[in-house]
Amino acid sequence: MAGRIEDYALIGDMQTAALVCRDGTVDWLCLPRFDSHAIFAGLLGTEEHGFWRLGPAYASDQQPPTAARRSYRGDSLILESEWDTQRGTVRVTDFMPPRDGAPQLIRIVEGVSGRVPMRSALRMRFSYGRVVPWVHKHEGRTVAVAGPDSVWFDTSAETYGKSLTTYADFTVAPGDRIAFTISWEPSHKEPPPLPEPEQSLEATEDFWREWVDHCTYHGPYREAVIRSLITLKALTYAPTGGIVAAPTTSLPEDIGGVRNWDYRYTWLRDAAITLSSLLRTGYREEARAWREWLLRAVAGDPENLQIMYGIAGERELGEAELDWLPGYENSGPVRVGNGAAHQLQLDVYGEVTEALHLAHMTGLARNDYASLLQLKLIRYLEGHWQEPDEGIWEVRGPRRHFVHSKVMAWVAVDRTIKLIESGDADGPLERWKELRDDIHRDVCEKGYDKERNTFTQSYGSKELDASLLLIPQMGFLPPDDKRVIGTIEAIQRELSTPDGFILRYPTEGDNAGVDGLPGDEGAFLACSFWMADDLAMIGRVDEARKLFEKLLSLRNDLGLLAEEWDPHLQRQVGNFPQAFSHVPLIDTALRLTASGAYGG
Repeated sequence: MAGRIEDYALIGDMQTAALVCRDGTVDWLCLPRFDSHAIFAGLLGTEEHGFWRLGPAYASDQQPPTAARRSYRGDSLILESEWDTQRGTVRVTDFMPPRDGAPQLIRIVEGVSGRVPMRSALRMRFSYGRVVPWVHKHEGRTVAVAGPDSVWFDTSAETYGKSLTTYADFTVAPGDRIAFTISWEPSHKEPPPLPEPEQSLEATEDFWREWVDHCTYHGPYREAVIRSLITLKALTYAPTGGIVAAPTTSLPEDIGGVRNWDYRYTWLRDAAITLSSLLRTGYREEARAWREWLLRAVAGDPENLQIMYGIAGERELGEAELDWLPGYENSGPVRVGNGAAHQLQLDVYGEVTEALHLAHMTGLARNDYASLLQLKLIRYLEGHWQEPDEGIWEVRGPRRHFVHSKVMAWVAVDRTIKLIESGDADGPLERWKELRDDIHRDVCEKGYDKERNTFTQSYGSKELDASLLLIPQMGFLPPDDKRVIGTIEAIQRELSTPDGFILRYPTEGDNAGVDGLPGDEGAFLACSFWMADDLAMIGRVDEARKLFEKLLSLRNDLGLLAEEWDPHLQRQVGNFPQAFSHVPLIDTALRLTASGAYGG
């Protein structure tokens, strides 16, 4: 059985990523890309669907021992796990070197004290656990082949096969270092070069040290900010600049329920807010790469802007169910692809325009096509902003006039007006100023409940929605506006959990709610960070700081966050780690630091 979501560590090479559990098991790895088929899919099924366990040997009738300690080596993505056993202490170092050729996962076992019996158990299953590869020896190396894929396993330890699994049993003493590496290569090509684990380890550590040195944030929450930035960097697909929302699929928002989605794609919204956080902390190169990715993905067809694309800009992300996988803790179905790709979500135009605006304001070199794209997006919005849409949360129920979508349409027009006023673009300035005023008036008249003094989820509805917390952050209304304060206080009353965290919107249990789905979900962590931001903006800075630090306490021992927090089970839920959780963590830390609202 897979571990709890927070039991996992992330390692990766900026093209794919693996999840490593506390007991030394890799339960999730897709090769060669984030969105490729998994060769270890035990996370969504059982050991029969693929895993790689490396740790102290244990009896067959026992559970594998969990590490006594684990941490990342400094500010890096190099994981170090230590076990204390009756016979001594052992350390395993796991990492994926930034790619220069074949993708590799390297695991180095090091004896610390005593003599510790160890075991490596490697069970590769291709195509999300469905295909058993042909495993054989080739010039002294172990290789697993199935269809277009081959995975090469290299180690100095003696290996043997049993029950369709490759084992190595060995003992380490102080100073012993034994490396294990898997490398992927298309099956029709020559074998990948023999790995050089120690050199790769040094190069990987150097890479992360140099990257972190560019961070411009040096405030009191630096540890949390740096770990979040490293996580966002790990979720960036280096060859194209695309940013995945998470490296996993179908980790449930509701344990045992059906709210299971594939997040291994580039949502324009998530990528745009990630870009904003990177720019605010000194990372212009990532921002430039994402802008280039955006221009390629949208090229020639901005009127048909999708809410998400593949990591190389692919448009077709057809959704399917993998019925041979039972799902994480039997939370089915397991889905790959995402049918929401062709939804209409008007807020995306605002997020993309805001990101381009911030890039412009922070001095990113001008790109004429980016300005042209921005103008084309606004021309599209002119004729479509009054339409209902599926909204920020990708509801699979009827389209509505979501207030947040209209607000972000206003943002798109407002930022484009600023671009024209700066002299860096030409457009119908007066006409678009009238459009901006029309959208603002429409939202304030139709999306505001005067009796309750709050904006609502959609025109004519009584429900609330945590996305309304972005109204002051986007500059739609000032923080001291009574309607803003009333909305913040209404969301605190009606969408808070007993712990003080924030739900996205009301759900209806076994009945289909506004999102068209049965079941409930946990507190949405991004929304909870937005609440902390808003509280700081309206002067309730002590309350904001307390909520923020409470949210920091939800991170696992390695500083990682999933999408949501289940207040009943007191555990993380949803895909992991989630960019949409780590981005607002960074933004709130920056705001609280600027306000001086922090402990100590």
